[in-house]
Amino acid sequence: MTALDLPPATSSSAAVPTESTAVPTDPAATRMTGRMRLVLVVLLLAQFMLAVDFSILNVALPVIGEGLGFTLGGLQWIATAFALAAAGFTLFFGRVADLVGRRRLFLGGMALLGASSLAGGLATGPEVLMAARVAQGLATAAVTPAGLSLLTSSFPEGPLRAKALGLNGALMSAGFTTGAILGGVLTDLLSWRWAFLVNVPVALAVLLVAPAVLKESRPAVRPRLDVPGAATVTGGLLALVYGLTLAGEHGWTDPTALVSLAVGAALLAAFVLVERRAASPLVPIHVLKRRTVVWGNLAGLVAFVTETSLVFLMTLYLQDVLGFSPLAAGLSFGVLGAGTVLGGVAASRFIGRFGARAALVSGGLLQAAATLALYGLGDDRGGLALLLAATFAGGVGNMLAIVGFMVTATSGLPDGEQGMATGLATMTQQIGITMGTPVMSAVVVTAPVLLDGIGRAVLVNAAIVAAGAVLSGLFLRRT
Repeated sequence: MTALDLPPATSSSAAVPTESTAVPTDPAATRMTGRMRLVLVVLLLAQFMLAVDFSILNVALPVIGEGLGFTLGGLQWIATAFALAAAGFTLFFGRVADLVGRRRLFLGGMALLGASSLAGGLATGPEVLMAARVAQGLATAAVTPAGLSLLTSSFPEGPLRAKALGLNGALMSAGFTTGAILGGVLTDLLSWRWAFLVNVPVALAVLLVAPAVLKESRPAVRPRLDVPGAATVTGGLLALVYGLTLAGEHGWTDPTALVSLAVGAALLAAFVLVERRAASPLVPIHVLKRRTVVWGNLAGLVAFVTETSLVFLMTLYLQDVLGFSPLAAGLSFGVLGAGTVLGGVAASRFIGRFGARAALVSGGLLQAAATLALYGLGDDRGGLALLLAATFAGGVGNMLAIVGFMVTATSGLPDGEQGMATGLATMTQQIGITMGTPVMSAVVVTAPVLLDGIGRAVLVNAAIVAAGAVLSGLFLRRT
């Protein structure tokens, strides 16, 4: 078996990944215990629900606007408020999980998610709904890194962790697709309120079972929280996501968007300087210098930016070019969901045999080829078979790359830093999801005809994926 053989987390910038071909001789190293399976079920259920939340309201937004009196311009902020909180506070909560206990933060986040979902489902005005969405975003920022760090610290580095992360990635991606479908079904058959209320029984079930299954995990010596670092990185991420949202709505020349993006970049640069001098940094500099952390997260950013934006592009194509209904378009992405599930399930075996670097490269190249094939779509429904086949293959490749990213970005770090590492990885995921649509929207509007604009964006999307795969292969090469 090939696995990353990393130096200790306390090493400096010389921490360069190497690969070995040692084969584990202990069969127990590749077999899950009954308790591990219970832990996996609880954590996967929570992560699946969080993934559903990202997309479940998209189809329901017009109906929500009519029911609660949102203006047309205010509708987007139902999604943006969630994204701002989820992306802005993820790294902060990832470190808090290391300090106060991952199980404690996980349970607190799940309780907040259940309560905020109930409030959103019962909302009678825009103010309550927006507050509920912000609270849902904060809950996601807490639960996601805490849950991932519980997962990585519950499964030893190697085939078991790769398998757990593969299943987590598969269900996470399936959750995005399920959310789009479920949102349409619930809105059409019941009410948009059930897009919120469906979370409540799931959150209660997790809260009832998790305390008996999950073990608390925290460092023996609790360091102080790096408040300046937390303030700069959280402010920087909030400004970055806000700027990207405005750019997607008003274009990349919008002054407010440009100022927000500049402020975000300045605060993130200040964060790096703060971390160099902090006694107990939010993210130790030696971690930021690790090649696996840097290039693993960059590869993950590419994977999330391109796949989520491709869903946006294909939604435009299905609804505005081919004339599909929102529900029919959502159901079409079921094939993409099947591909991601297959990719997530197969990823652990692939990584066990070829290594995480090979997963990043192979998955990215497969996704790039599948995306490039979509350039052949025309203005009639005769190309639907091509769309389904290409999105299925792209889903397999994308999930292979995502699991490779998670394994790479969290490998070689001690359990005491897993919350921070998974916080970085989750932050990468949130930013990628937020960036994709505005970037591709800017490409689409460069063409006078929508189909031509979609074609240009597809080419840009494929080029970004291919470049990410090649660079990952070069900078994570064997040494």
